[in-house]
Amino acid sequence: MQLTEHVTIAFDVVRTHKLRSFLTLLGIIIGVSAIIGMQSLIEGFQKDIERQMQRLGTNVFQIQKYPQIQTGGSDRDKYRNRKDITVEEAEAIAANCPSVSYVGPEVWITSRITVRYRDKKTSPTMTLAGGVPAFFPNNSYFTQEGRILTETDVEYNRAVAVIGMEIVEELFPYSSPIEREILIDGHRYRVVGVIEEQGTQFGESKDNRIVIPITVFQKYYGKDQSINITVQSITPELFETAQDEVIGVLRAVRKVPPGEPNDFEVWSTGSLLETFNNMTRAVRIGAIVIVSFALLVAGIGIMNIMLVSISERTREIGIRLAIGAKRSAIMIQFLVEAIFLSEIGGVIGILIGIGIGQFVALVSPVPAAIPVWAIVIGFGFCSLVGLIFGVYPASKASKMDPIEALRYE
Repeated sequence: MQLTEHVTIAFDVVRTHKLRSFLTLLGIIIGVSAIIGMQSLIEGFQKDIERQMQRLGTNVFQIQKYPQIQTGGSDRDKYRNRKDITVEEAEAIAANCPSVSYVGPEVWITSRITVRYRDKKTSPTMTLAGGVPAFFPNNSYFTQEGRILTETDVEYNRAVAVIGMEIVEELFPYSSPIEREILIDGHRYRVVGVIEEQGTQFGESKDNRIVIPITVFQKYYGKDQSINITVQSITPELFETAQDEVIGVLRAVRKVPPGEPNDFEVWSTGSLLETFNNMTRAVRIGAIVIVSFALLVAGIGIMNIMLVSISERTREIGIRLAIGAKRSAIMIQFLVEAIFLSEIGGVIGILIGIGIGQFVALVSPVPAAIPVWAIVIGFGFCSLVGLIFGVYPASKASKMDPIEALRYE
């Protein structure tokens, strides 16, 4: 009997017992859909971080008081009790680190700012940053119109602003914003530049930014908060050297005793990706373990349903053996049925898993990417489950005595 005939018979069996087959496959469907959905979200996060890393370049890192990724717990008080990072420390880095090209102290108010122009106003979701000229190359912000901040703007506390495209679209849809006056928290600023479109990061807009001189920011919002410092090495090859120099200067300025850990965080997009991979590794392993149990249960279900199927088709098996069918052909037929049944569950699970990932990406800022390797592994595992748990029923069917099988009622 040809393989196509075995598959046709298997399909007819599944079609004849739809409900029974579906209930048997629930374990496979749930397990495979869970791992595909989870892996697609993890893969999407990773690709988004890699995309951001490529845009920021390989020679930029950042100093800040708190870790970029916090998990809460007892360490929260430790981070809170650290000394704030200051503009003076940024100046010390610029003066004492020969491998560094740009040092950009910056401070933020995120997603609660409203910008006004005459009778128009933006939604209260804009982000305000105080920075210096180095803010722009360090964050890969380039102007499509006007200019960036200058050292003179910072030194003389000039009320000037460089705005993102989202603000331009809401307040100046048909005209240039350059040299127009806008209101931010009741303070007037003159627009001197427009940042070219940035797109989104983790589903959040990066075009809702307003950048003002850090001195003006601290004048209106105070100096009693920690700043971040972005640092760019002269070349990518000097990245590690620049990090070592910056860490040495900060430990000296902040009087960190020898042997004690840093009381500040140093991170780059590369280290962020590494941290993310370390965090998700446990999630990936946990998902595989859970799916393994689900497939084990599903495999037992497949073995049971195949034994029931063999019992129902005992006379059919007896007739085939009596007219000369080889026992190997009987065994192959039931193995193909078990594998085919398992693969149907795998295909349904893969489709549901892809749908889950896309749905979550649609309704949340979590991106999604379809991991082809996870689909291949999931489908392969399903076939393996069908093969392993189909061997015993298939062997039992092939070893039947034809006379006894023909007498079976």
